[in-house]
Amino acid sequence: MNIAIVGTGYVGLVSGVCFAEMGIDVTCVDIDSAKIERLKQGEIPIYEPGLDEMLLRNVAAGRLHFTTDLRTCLDSVEVVFSAVGTPPDEDGSADLQYVLAVARTFGQNISKYTILVTKSTVPVGTAQKVKAAIQQELDKRGVQVEFDVASNPEFLKEGAAIKDFMGPDRVVVGTDSPRAQKIMARLYKPFMLNSERMIFTDIPSAEMIKYAANSMLATRISFMNDIANLCELVGADVNMVRKGIGSDTRIGRKFLYPGCGYGGSCFPKDVKALIKTAEQSGYQMRVLKAVEEVNERQKGILFDKLDKRFDGNLKGKTVTLWGLAFKPETDDMREAPALVLINKLVEAGCTVKVFDPVAMDECRRRVGDKVRYGKDMYDATVDADALILVTEWKTFRMPSWDVLARSMRNKLVIDGRNIYDAAELAESGFEYCKIG
Repeated sequence: MNIAIVGTGYVGLVSGVCFAEMGIDVTCVDIDSAKIERLKQGEIPIYEPGLDEMLLRNVAAGRLHFTTDLRTCLDSVEVVFSAVGTPPDEDGSADLQYVLAVARTFGQNISKYTILVTKSTVPVGTAQKVKAAIQQELDKRGVQVEFDVASNPEFLKEGAAIKDFMGPDRVVVGTDSPRAQKIMARLYKPFMLNSERMIFTDIPSAEMIKYAANSMLATRISFMNDIANLCELVGADVNMVRKGIGSDTRIGRKFLYPGCGYGGSCFPKDVKALIKTAEQSGYQMRVLKAVEEVNERQKGILFDKLDKRFDGNLKGKTVTLWGLAFKPETDDMREAPALVLINKLVEAGCTVKVFDPVAMDECRRRVGDKVRYGKDMYDATVDADALILVTEWKTFRMPSWDVLARSMRNKLVIDGRNIYDAAELAESGFEYCKIG
């Protein structure tokens, strides 16, 4: 089976490599010629554990190809996936210009029945716009070529994307065509140990599922952060509260960890887009507006705790941040709490020293010389007045408190992810502050 994937960003590249791993012939398309040349040389533009080895293996096997021109492969493929970006517009709505550009190119060049599948996260109703754009191009050509459109939202977690794709807990496909459904079922068959994980829906429902899923997870995070802040005021321990409510099978334990706010490429963008979709339909997503408000406030909580500890006198203080990416196992700093924290610390007159196992180059690109970059996690703490854990990388889980006691000027640890033991730090002479 031959397919094409337009867009070699996170979703497109992971999808293409994983499809190729299952024996499918995949052509990845991107208008960025420099990126395509790097991919041909085996250079990965993103950080995802295991992706580089898998890419090289499938390129060598002749199953994975790269091009800048979708037209060169349309005659040989049965399915084209659109995995281009949908950045938020100024009003928070999803910008569909790249999605519609793919649709127009598709309509301008197809010569046989082909399915165009939207894998990008798009608002409900996008498939109708895609279908109309394709038909308009066919009408301009004066030809009749059968085609179908479908929606196949992705549910990949950065840092575990290969595992998620190769062994999905569900694959959602929205289509109103039995012919397209049959082809999509055959395409995903190698990934399905049982067919119960293949969910076929109408297209609007498939488009809504991704937004609803991400919005629910974001809601759980903001809810627990709200609870954590209240726990702190009334003297309750949010870790105990989390265990208590998480043991209820109706609630479960996942995404109930308080912290310093969510970030990344999906949750912030998708929550905003769903709020905007509702507004365009004459409805207000009151819960999601609160989720967004709580999250924005939470991104400043680590600064607030530090500022309170030093009675508002942070000028001249040296503060170390452990972790820059919005989550472990990625170098992605989009909407990362660390960016908010860095800006607040610099504005307060602090010297900021940072270390992240993977995201240092990305931080240099975004922040430049506003911060100092440690050679390793301990080098970053030399003469620090405070250490703030921002991202819970495994390498930060069991530090040597003895080494830190010798390197830091002031033994203060602010734990933005609640991974440390207060009693253990107290034994080593550290002042410890957590969320909730």
